[in-house]
Amino acid sequence: MDFALSDEQRAIRDTARDFIAREVMPLEQELLRRERAHRPGLERGELRDLQLKARTFGFWGLATPEEYGGMDLPAITQSLIWTEIGRSYVPFRFGGEADNILFKANEEQRREFLLPTIEGERLSCFAITEPGAGSDAANIKLSARRDGGDWVLNGEKTFITGGHDADFAIVIAVTDPEKGARRGGATAFLVDRAMGWRSEFIQTMGEGGPAALVFEDVRVPERNILGEIGQGFTLGMEWIGKGRYTIPSHAIGIAERALRMAIDQANTRETFGRPIGENQAIQWMIADSETELEAARWLVLRAAWTVDQGMDPRHASSMCKLYAAGMVNRVVDRVLQIHGGMGYTRELPIERWYRQVRLYRIFEGTDEMQRLILSRDLLRGYTKIGGHLA
Repeated sequence: MDFALSDEQRAIRDTARDFIAREVMPLEQELLRRERAHRPGLERGELRDLQLKARTFGFWGLATPEEYGGMDLPAITQSLIWTEIGRSYVPFRFGGEADNILFKANEEQRREFLLPTIEGERLSCFAITEPGAGSDAANIKLSARRDGGDWVLNGEKTFITGGHDADFAIVIAVTDPEKGARRGGATAFLVDRAMGWRSEFIQTMGEGGPAALVFEDVRVPERNILGEIGQGFTLGMEWIGKGRYTIPSHAIGIAERALRMAIDQANTRETFGRPIGENQAIQWMIADSETELEAARWLVLRAAWTVDQGMDPRHASSMCKLYAAGMVNRVVDRVLQIHGGMGYTRELPIERWYRQVRLYRIFEGTDEMQRLILSRDLLRGYTKIGGHLA
């Protein structure tokens, strides 16, 4: 069993690490200053400039197929890169990406939606969550009624990431209430903002925020159906599944950077005439954080490996999402404690991480949903204890 990275994986990882250190991290203090002034930390144009600069290094479309100019990297390599991105609290991501289900677009839709999204000319958002349908995604109510050659959408989506800035939304709507979403009663639509939906910003405890999308008799032409009629719920679950190992990968980068800060603080901060790192209470917090971080790292890499092997990744992905989300919350909490009062201020990024990572236990599948998936798989015999080594 070989746990080493290949030469190619290491080279890509190191190049991404160097780019983040040279181009992204220098923006951190300005980002904190802006956020303390209640301004956006990173403007859309600044993100675009960074993405184009990264493109000159070959980093464009980590998961995008090569036919669209992307890198089409294996899942493990993508995971390694997302960890590097997580090391900085600047909200950066490499460009050239599009929602994974958007690649199921037909030729006309690719020209209108997919290609401009990959090039960064248009912004998309994915809309499935509703006020009464969060973890229970099959309970969506937003309706799509056929009217001649159009579909008329009515209802509301909520907590939509990027919804306030998006040029268009991928909307999962009910097209056959009798069938229900799971049994072919939901369909995915590509809906331009110009078609009439509006967004309402939702302020959260974190920086930035999602949006509510309101649809009142929004007319969408038949040609804007993504995939097939009745395929909406399947596409929605495919979209959600993508985040099950990328979010934990990002969490590992945050935990690594935060733990490094804690170690530096423990070695330099003195109380009662000696570094606080000589106190057993501090040592145990650091030891527990390193142990949990290492465990999360291998759960995440195993989930990514499962994807690369063409195996069903749902069980492994749920484990890594559940554990890594809890891990990064515990690590950041300990790091804040080690920094004492300064950790609680907005002069350091720790309180920012504290607010940010709390979301990781909720979005793209709550802790409770991951536990439901894992227990169901075992109770019904869908998987064995020990996974592929059983």
